[in-house]
Amino acid sequence: MTHEKLINLAASVVKSVKMGDNTSGDVGCALLSDKDNVYTGVCIDTMSGMGFCAEHAAIAAMVTAQEYKIKTIVAVWKNEKGEAHVLHPCGRCREFMRQVNKENMETDVILGKNRVVKLKTLLPYEDDFSKA
Repeated sequence: MTHEKLINLAASVVKSVKMGDNTSGDVGCALLSDKDNVYTGVCIDTMSGMGFCAEHAAIAAMVTAQEYKIKTIVAVWKNEKGEAHVLHPCGRCREFMRQVNKENMETDVILGKNRVVKLKTLLPYEDDFSKA
């Protein structure tokens, strides 16, 4: 699957919905597992901080299908004109990917139409305190 197609899939699930004081769907994520299955998810923002990022939702869908390795991942936000913009994963999402499967450090993280880096580049230090 091309990076452009994965970006478009992530953009296709972005549908901002107001839920009282909360919002969902502002950011969409699409990931390709190592078995070449695609999983998507959206963020849920809450006033209390109990929400989660789109990456978490897509990873949860993957884990529900008993898969744990991510080949490629991308998150997308759309502006008021409907134009998609690729977002980098936050620190919590980076760490979450690593903790789901340490081999995810080799995941390709799409940062733009022509920019891809390995998760280990964005999260260079593992929490292996036995090496300290």
